[in-house]
Amino acid sequence: MRCPSALANESDRLKALAEYGLDSERPLPNLAPIVQLAVRAFDVPGAAVNMIGRDEVFFAASEGIGDCDKSRDVSFCAHAITQDDVLVIEDAKLDVRFHDNPLVTGPNPIRFYAGVPVRSPDGHALGALCLVDSRPHASFSDDDKARLKDLARLVADRLELRRLSVASELGTSKFERIAATSPNGIVAFDSHGQITAINPAAEAIFGHAPGSVLGQPLSLLLPAWRRSELAKLTRAPGAVGEQMTAIQQDFIGQRADGSAFPLEIAWSCWTEGEQANFGVVIHDVTQQRRQEDQLYRLANFDDVTGLPNLNLLHLRLEEEMAGDRGTAVIMLGIEGLQEISDALGHNVLLRVLQRVASRLKQCVRTTDIVARVGDSQFAIMLGGVGDPLRAREAAGISLAAISRLILVDGQEIRLAAHCGLALAPSHADSPQELVSNASLALQAAMQEGKGPSFMFVPALRMRAIARRLFDTELHQAVEREELQLYYQPQVRLADGGLAGAEALLRWNHPERGLLEPAAFLSALENNALAPIVGNWVIDTACRQAERWRAVLSPDFRMSVNVFAAQFGRGNLRSFIRSAIDRYNLPPGSLELEITETTVLDDEARFLPLLEGLRDDGIKLAFDDFGTGFASLSLVARYPLAHLKIDKSFVQRAFVSDKDRAIVQAITDLAHRLGLEVIAEGVESRRYLDFCKDIGCDEGQGYLFGKPVPAAEFEAACRRRYNPNIRTA
Repeated sequence: MRCPSALANESDRLKALAEYGLDSERPLPNLAPIVQLAVRAFDVPGAAVNMIGRDEVFFAASEGIGDCDKSRDVSFCAHAITQDDVLVIEDAKLDVRFHDNPLVTGPNPIRFYAGVPVRSPDGHALGALCLVDSRPHASFSDDDKARLKDLARLVADRLELRRLSVASELGTSKFERIAATSPNGIVAFDSHGQITAINPAAEAIFGHAPGSVLGQPLSLLLPAWRRSELAKLTRAPGAVGEQMTAIQQDFIGQRADGSAFPLEIAWSCWTEGEQANFGVVIHDVTQQRRQEDQLYRLANFDDVTGLPNLNLLHLRLEEEMAGDRGTAVIMLGIEGLQEISDALGHNVLLRVLQRVASRLKQCVRTTDIVARVGDSQFAIMLGGVGDPLRAREAAGISLAAISRLILVDGQEIRLAAHCGLALAPSHADSPQELVSNASLALQAAMQEGKGPSFMFVPALRMRAIARRLFDTELHQAVEREELQLYYQPQVRLADGGLAGAEALLRWNHPERGLLEPAAFLSALENNALAPIVGNWVIDTACRQAERWRAVLSPDFRMSVNVFAAQFGRGNLRSFIRSAIDRYNLPPGSLELEITETTVLDDEARFLPLLEGLRDDGIKLAFDDFGTGFASLSLVARYPLAHLKIDKSFVQRAFVSDKDRAIVQAITDLAHRLGLEVIAEGVESRRYLDFCKDIGCDEGQGYLFGKPVPAAEFEAACRRRYNPNIRTA
């Protein structure tokens, strides 16, 4: 057992404790409500305000704690007062300081403890407010700590009243000395409500000159006090008996200039002998309320437009939907805002958003809500509207308002928008579900060409649930190593030799069997797992390439598809360098395949990285060329080694002269730019002859081999491909 450390200012601390006139024989009734509240709030069997004396401790108040060893050496609270934060012991039997403590090993053992120091106005630790339990607790959160500290501040306020009472018993000079040193406002008064004492801090709070309020009614400072519980007690002081009662309440105070301000007070009334005594400890919470108001605005309003935000929208929807009336939500998505910011500046964008907000407010009734719920999204709540026709009409009016010309600093700006609609109770039972369904409808309108507006249908929710399940399954697939690589040969058309292979991702799903990329790739590409899986593919393919360069061909090249998300991580280049070093590969033995649409999304970011990879010797290829939206000039700008002509062109070449001409033109252009061409979809001798005739350098397709696991690929290549024998 470790005994608690003695404090450096122990003598001053004990002197401060003595000013409260506390001892083990006289607990303070005004603290009882706090420890009772602590027991309920934290769901523990025991709580106490434990004061730490020189050698022993004693309870100023306790709830649910029986007789126990009161020596300071075994006290948990004596440890708590040595630190500023909450002392939390989740399981005392596992803590080296307490595992052999008599309070832990004896009857009614303490297993869990949480205690926070209770301090005097000048900062001395008088004791601790503590929670105890005979069972260990798994955790005590930061929120729990904050709540316990709040209760400790209430304890300190009530103890300050006790210090005031003790000082008054010792005479006016003692009271004035004690009150004068308190940073809290303190006011004492008699059973008639006449002010008998006030300290400088209280005079400063209320703005009165020293001594000017003595003998005046308390209503001069607290106009509403006569309607409080405190006033009832002053009218019947005998009902108090020997009790001391303290309650934390909010009051409105009145300054000397007549202005009102919010107060937080702890008040007490007690009798000693026949004399009733009353007092209050006062906190001016003007600044606190101002900060709370500011926090409320930050939590509930958009700082750009002044509109309610998503949080407040949910609150208003909850109120509206509780009335069993129809409610509609229109979710509006505005396009082109980033382009406005890029071209005209952020300040112009802010003014555009403010204009949009103003127009939308003009489109609705005063009882409706317009909110900004995202960077480019607004929402409208239509109370009492359950008719889809009325909701569509309101949506059309809002879209028309957004599309009208906006003039900012002489600049003409036109916006386009889509919207999704959802109704309650038809589509949702809760605010969150209603907003979510409207968002799903907006996505359908924007991404699926459903038109400028789209009404929610249950199928959208089912698809969202399926995507969520798929996302979870993808994470499990990575954890369970269900992903694997298949390999498809790439063959030189000139001599039929094996040039290399493309590594293709497959998913061995435990229920649906082997899944090809079409079933899951779009979900993976938009998932946080994409960089992790992409790097695993590179590493696995490089390890396989090392073997096949040894057993199949010293010039074997491995092609790997790269996710756009891998470029965003910023470490793709260094990861590839480490992979080829790890497997002793020459840089040219690895080729990265990218799509046109990938690089077009952020050319300024992709191009420097691709040039760096080219400088490292890594080969680059455009995959599925011709299916995207890239211009031919893109081929000249990018550091490519290969173009892969999409199989759709190759296989249509025998049906369409135009497609045949496109394949021929792409091949000729690539050769003029110093690039080699790989034809995909070579599935028959006819396709092979065509690709050779137009000058394609390599081919890939079922004629040469289907994608198969590594072992099958190696066995097939040993049988079929020899770089020195031409195809028959």
